[in-house]
Amino acid sequence: MECTFIIIKPDAVQRGLIGEIVARFERRGLKIVGMKFMQVSEELARKHYAVHEGKPFFNGLIQYIISAPVVAMVLEGTNAITAARNTIGATKPSEAAPGSIRADLGLEIGRNLVHGSDGPDTAASEIALWFGEDLVNWGRATDAWIFE
Repeated sequence: MECTFIIIKPDAVQRGLIGEIVARFERRGLKIVGMKFMQVSEELARKHYAVHEGKPFFNGLIQYIISAPVVAMVLEGTNAITAARNTIGATKPSEAAPGSIRADLGLEIGRNLVHGSDGPDTAASEIALWFGEDLVNWGRATDAWIFE
């Protein structure tokens, strides 16, 4: 099984969309193996977004992600990264597929509600940074009805 990392961003938290977003991932069949509601420190934000350091939008990105609490999650499932990214939708909400989180709930790229890992290496490093080894290995009663 593959794991992916998700952040329900400050705009989604402030708008009361945590339950709606979590429910979409669960309905998709992805299993939560890690979840925490937290205030992101500037140090963690800078590590997470280090790839963007030096870009004009970097400081704004840091200020945004630390501006309010987030929900950090690790989801598990077959092709979890692709499944989660399709559920989230394209980065620009106006270009996201109908039915995706961003198409249904977002309007602007700077307030696009959710972050999802873009590949296996990114997922592994983000999970290690945000959760370390603090994940729950558990069997869901419905797993046999979701996974072949």
